[in-house]
Amino acid sequence: MSSLFVRTLREDPAEAEVASHKLLVRAGYIRRAAPGIYSWLPLGLRVLAKIEAIVREEMNAIGGQEVHFPALLPREPYEATGRWEEYGPNLFRLQDRKQGDYLLAPTHEEMFTLLVKDLYSSYKDLPAILYQIQTKYRDEARPRAGLIRGREFVMKDSYSFDVHDSGLEEAYQKHRDAYERIFRRLGLEYVIVSAMSGAMGGSRSEEFLSPSPIGEDTFVRSAGGYAANVEAVVTPVPEAIGYDDAPAAHVEDTPDTPTIETLVAFANAKHARPDREWTAADTLKNVVLALTQPDGTRELLVVGLPGDREVDLKRLEAAVAPAEAEAASEEDFKKFPELVKGYIGPQALGPQGARVEGEDGEKRSAVRYLLDPRVVPGTRWITGANEPGRHVFDLVAGRDFTADGTIEAAEVRAGDEAPDGSGPLELARGIEMGHIFQLGRKYADALGLKVLDENGKQAVVTMGSYGVGVTRALAALAEANHDENGLAWPAQIAPVHVHLVATGKGTEVFEAAEQIAAGLVDAGVEVLYDDRPKVAPGVKFKDAELLGAPLLVVVGKGLADGVVEIRPRAGEAEQIPVADVVQQTITRVESLLTP
Repeated sequence: MSSLFVRTLREDPAEAEVASHKLLVRAGYIRRAAPGIYSWLPLGLRVLAKIEAIVREEMNAIGGQEVHFPALLPREPYEATGRWEEYGPNLFRLQDRKQGDYLLAPTHEEMFTLLVKDLYSSYKDLPAILYQIQTKYRDEARPRAGLIRGREFVMKDSYSFDVHDSGLEEAYQKHRDAYERIFRRLGLEYVIVSAMSGAMGGSRSEEFLSPSPIGEDTFVRSAGGYAANVEAVVTPVPEAIGYDDAPAAHVEDTPDTPTIETLVAFANAKHARPDREWTAADTLKNVVLALTQPDGTRELLVVGLPGDREVDLKRLEAAVAPAEAEAASEEDFKKFPELVKGYIGPQALGPQGARVEGEDGEKRSAVRYLLDPRVVPGTRWITGANEPGRHVFDLVAGRDFTADGTIEAAEVRAGDEAPDGSGPLELARGIEMGHIFQLGRKYADALGLKVLDENGKQAVVTMGSYGVGVTRALAALAEANHDENGLAWPAQIAPVHVHLVATGKGTEVFEAAEQIAAGLVDAGVEVLYDDRPKVAPGVKFKDAELLGAPLLVVVGKGLADGVVEIRPRAGEAEQIPVADVVQQTITRVESLLTP
């Protein structure tokens, strides 16, 4: 400890919001260099290396071969796949002295694809699994939570290459199984959920989430086994309703009702229905949003949904990716005076509204209108009449209005029915630890990755992409393993197995501690020995709790009685005879390391 490059802090760093961030900085594992960017200190690197070792072992076990690409990459491959634009502002772009365009890689699909294209040409070369553990870069608008969402991070990314889709299925399952082993070995609780592919593309996609109240991902699960990221939840679509006997739509004066709440109250007071009271679910809310495409093009989109639901921006952005979405601005509304704020109805939107001619000569809606899947033909609604202070009642979907399509953008709520009918959904939050994709042939097509198949014909290779957040795993483990005094690492990834503390002023204490340390090291036990001679015992104990080794061995005043104290990081202390302490400690470390 006297020579370890570390300085512990008693106060939380001002910018830290979550426990893992606070404790990793206070314990001297990382130091902030800039927002979302951290320097790694010796203790942090030891933990990171152990996580990497577990990931590497499991990847090698499924036949993965490790490679390493540069982080600084040329523009051209990313332009060929469209991701130079699709990634938008999250991509770090830069130029060299000759004005050549480069990027700092967020992922390496293109480079892996080109490498295999360069070296392989026959089906006999496949299947192949290649992986790397490497630093990635994303220009996060709001980096937060320390290592949970940073601009620079370490990730394991692997890629499978097969001639046939059956091979891709097999590679996908191998990775899925390997990830389960990785997270079990790390001691991380995880949930596998269906997910969206986003900018990655591809068909099947699943995430591995570690449940945590500080997680940025919301996921759902049912008692019957359904689990999905909230962005991937598909709304069960009700049956269409006959509307032959539905009354004609009628416009009513509804003064001072710009919100759903005021509209429902007015409808019940002035236009009571005979069977029950009106509710927010009887109203059709039309939310005006602005989409910005990666090339800067901006367009309006109106989402129609039941008035008892809100638009979930993350679900919306997943549905319209790679565009970014936000609420429409005053400037947006000025361009479309037919949109009367607070009283917008579908009569002015989509197929019913104004038409414009696109670049392809086709006529399309001036304001695109997409409906929540619950708005099926025959459903009757109260909605805006596109005039201030007026609403239309008994407006029937399919009879009085249609849309340009449907969209999954409404919030998912606890109690909603699971899409597979397996029961009501419950909501939870989680940290994304891993993501696996069946990419298919998107990247191989774009970059010309083909091999000769069994019949001597050119076949486009099918690919899978699989990522594990290594630095994020470290942060998630810190988040899940701490108390009010500090970190409490699982033994398999702790920086050391034993924190050995010598307390007292006599030389005999330090001599005994050194002998114990030497015996443990000889047996392969990793030891951090607090040999600081003029540091108070209380300070040493606080540092030990903060640093979080699984076992604390204290050589102190009990030495006079021939005993040494062994104390688990979270547990009761025991007095052990000096002659037995090395073997007793070895036995305890071995039990902690045994799965």
